[in-house]
Amino acid sequence: MSPAPTVLIVGGGICGNALAVLLRRAGIGVDLVEVSSDWNVQGSGITLQGNALRVLREVGVWEEVGRAGFGFDTLGLIAPDGTVLHVAEDIRTGGPGLPATLGIRRPDLQRVLTGAVRAAGVRVRLGCTVESLEQDGGGVDVRLTDGTAGRYDLVVAADGLGSPVRAMIGIEDRPEPTGMGIWRVTAPRPRSVERTDLAYGGPAYIAGYCPTGEDSLYAYLVEPSRERAELPPSSYAARMRELAAGYGGAWEEIRSSISEDSAVNYTWFHRLLVEGPWHRGRVVLAGDAAHACPPTLAQGAAMSLEDALVLAELLAGGAGWDEELPAAYRERRMPRVRMVVENSVRLGAWLMEGVRDADVPGLIGRTMTVLGERP
Repeated sequence: MSPAPTVLIVGGGICGNALAVLLRRAGIGVDLVEVSSDWNVQGSGITLQGNALRVLREVGVWEEVGRAGFGFDTLGLIAPDGTVLHVAEDIRTGGPGLPATLGIRRPDLQRVLTGAVRAAGVRVRLGCTVESLEQDGGGVDVRLTDGTAGRYDLVVAADGLGSPVRAMIGIEDRPEPTGMGIWRVTAPRPRSVERTDLAYGGPAYIAGYCPTGEDSLYAYLVEPSRERAELPPSSYAARMRELAAGYGGAWEEIRSSISEDSAVNYTWFHRLLVEGPWHRGRVVLAGDAAHACPPTLAQGAAMSLEDALVLAELLAGGAGWDEELPAAYRERRMPRVRMVVENSVRLGAWLMEGVRDADVPGLIGRTMTVLGERP
């Protein structure tokens, strides 16, 4: 009887964790390495559309995620002063059994996923990553930064936007900034906030918030990107309060809760789409290592989760793990990922350029209709 195949997953974020659980369920041996010693249990909040929730249900964690987060089925468009301009019934891209959207604190989502990884019997090493790779037709020899080594049938690089493994295997694509920067903060949820409301305009390109639990939300403000040298972390709270002062309604309560002790985060929006093969031999990219989009459509995590689902289905399908499998994975994912990346960037460009007649609702609706189909 031949031994069970083995996979090394590099990166313990949303994509890597989901893939690890799905592969173990298929009887595949999995090692997971994560460079962060705390397994990235940090961050503010995240918006998950139905297609992301659909994958989390396949992973087996939807009920726990649903209890930890805040689900809703509408999207509000508001004026900068807080006046509600339109409330749209959101598309349930995950199907009728799931909410259209769920907000959750990133640490809570990560804790659910890491618990599932441990329960699945994945061998986890934290605080280390790949130091070197050597491969032949039958497998990949890997040396890790903690001095250990192993041989695997496949290595999956789910190590994020700046993926060191992507560079290691000679894929030269790199993320490009889109010209936007985003401020994020976790805050108490005003009782009036029961969905995401978005304001396009005012002092920021986008002002939005998303409930993440009965008592919490995360709020965000998008403006032209700033050089980090101009932004000492000690100024983050004041800068976010300054931007938020241009918005009314629930923003007044949110702004008043932002103190010097608040964990305000600032990052740039990036675009990435690896146009060529997503693999070299038996090393394959997944999630943000292969593609990333600005969060204008809230689809970054969803695309990473869909990668995990599709790759797991192919690996568990019994076919040989040769060049044809990673090629089939990319071929299946590329049209859908390209649409999301391009439409996310297009929406951001409209906002930066001040295109008043842009068909924002139409672009969002068309995208979500496609995402309602199974990946």
